[in-house]
Amino acid sequence: MQTIPILELSIVFIPTIFLLGVMFRWRLKAFIGLYANVRMLLQLLLVGYFLTYIFETNQPVIIVFLIALMIAVSAWIALRSFDAKNVKTYFIFVISIGVPGLILLGLVTQFVLQMQKWFEPSLVVPIAGMIFANSMNTVSLAAERFESEFNRGEDYINARRIALDASLIPQINSLFAVGLVALPGMMTGQILSGVDPIIAVRYQIMVMWMTFGSGGLAAVLYLILRMRSVSHK
Repeated sequence: MQTIPILELSIVFIPTIFLLGVMFRWRLKAFIGLYANVRMLLQLLLVGYFLTYIFETNQPVIIVFLIALMIAVSAWIALRSFDAKNVKTYFIFVISIGVPGLILLGLVTQFVLQMQKWFEPSLVVPIAGMIFANSMNTVSLAAERFESEFNRGEDYINARRIALDASLIPQINSLFAVGLVALPGMMTGQILSGVDPIIAVRYQIMVMWMTFGSGGLAAVLYLILRMRSVSHK
């Protein structure tokens, strides 16, 4: 793939400038939109340099630490919208996101891709990022919907069913849309880099099953653990 020059890259920001102008004129949170864009830019630049170092490491402990950090941060972000912010609830999120995610990460990296090194950074890190970010979003949706339904007076079984159904809507929509409405990022990136579309499709199938399974099971595990916390009250 060709390197995108900075000047040409900045052209893509022009529509964002207009959008921020509209947000300001309509008295929306334009500053937050601008802050989010600046933060995104800085984060990605830092991550780019950081990954350059990570991909060259031969120390498995660094990869293990990085995966643990991903789980911890994703659980913390999922906890942000939760009313009961305490250590017990945080660890429910950690377990819900971490256990299914680690199982899927192991299946994909060790049995599907069959890496030469079990901790191959250039494969483990991006795959782990996809798994835990997706699980974080699914668990967040399940948690928010469960609390809403349970506090409205629904019993645990109905609240659990509604919450899981709602949390899987984005996942199922993406399964329906892939290839027809959208070409996902990983597949598009591989095609743009010259990979045979058939090979890219296989990788994308792996990713879709990986994220659907890890995200859905994370939501299921969260709802089971949440039931235990409800029953002990």
